[in-house]
Amino acid sequence: MIYTITFNPALDYIVKMDDFNPGCVNRTKSEDVYAGGKGINVSIVLRNLGIDNIALGYIAGFTGEEIERRVREAGCSTDFIKLENGMSRINVKVKAGVESEINGRGPEISKDALNELYKKLDNLKEGDILVLAGSIPSTLPEDIYERIMEYIQAKGVKSIVDTTGKLLLNVLKYKPFMIKPNHHELAELFGVDLNGMDDIVTYAKKLREMGAENVIISMAGDGAVLVDSDGNVEISDVPKGEVKNSVGAGDSLVAGFICGYLKTGNLKDGFKMGVATGSASAFSEGLATEEKVMELLEQIK
Repeated sequence: MIYTITFNPALDYIVKMDDFNPGCVNRTKSEDVYAGGKGINVSIVLRNLGIDNIALGYIAGFTGEEIERRVREAGCSTDFIKLENGMSRINVKVKAGVESEINGRGPEISKDALNELYKKLDNLKEGDILVLAGSIPSTLPEDIYERIMEYIQAKGVKSIVDTTGKLLLNVLKYKPFMIKPNHHELAELFGVDLNGMDDIVTYAKKLREMGAENVIISMAGDGAVLVDSDGNVEISDVPKGEVKNSVGAGDSLVAGFICGYLKTGNLKDGFKMGVATGSASAFSEGLATEEKVMELLEQIK
């Protein structure tokens, strides 16, 4: 089974308007509401691709209930922990020429609630996949990803980590199955400027040397790079299309990689499927569908 964890899910309220004028009443042209959070995005795209999974994490209040309803409506199984106090956050994304965001803080996660999550992790077994994605709420220990990786280390679970900075560097000693920084995050990890593909491959290899089994570096419209567990390097372009949505493309790449890898056991197939799935979300108003992914897959070289 595949499990995703989203510590601080949200309702994403997306509004479009011609102009945004601070201090005035603004009228929207259109608006949408989605269940948001990197782990939730991975779960929904996996389900769109026909892969069963269970979404873990924390929800609170009426917004939490709506998040769970929408995730289940997308066909995913959920096993969220319901917090007694507070409410799951609402993130407002205003698209008016440029895009602006107001992200909520989210509810407090107590020590008892954190212990509940560990009890759920006890159900994981050898061959399962656990996806840890996104930032850590301020109410949790900064090393929570490390603690989780250490907790499941003896179980034979494949872990996939999609986060940034020290959160990512500090889990490498637990040998995650796959990590996926983008090229900007890669440069920040090592405090360097990346001048071309050779530099990107060099530093991706360093992450593998530091413990990651497989490393994918996403580069938006410039494609992606895979350094696999045998040290092989694959460089992919991306299909052509109009970018309509930047939200969830990286999460979709993770979901596509899992799907492609599970179907054939081949890392290269997972990489190719990941690039197609990330592109499918970027070229859509919402998250990738299987139909859109299959349409793009043959264009990947």
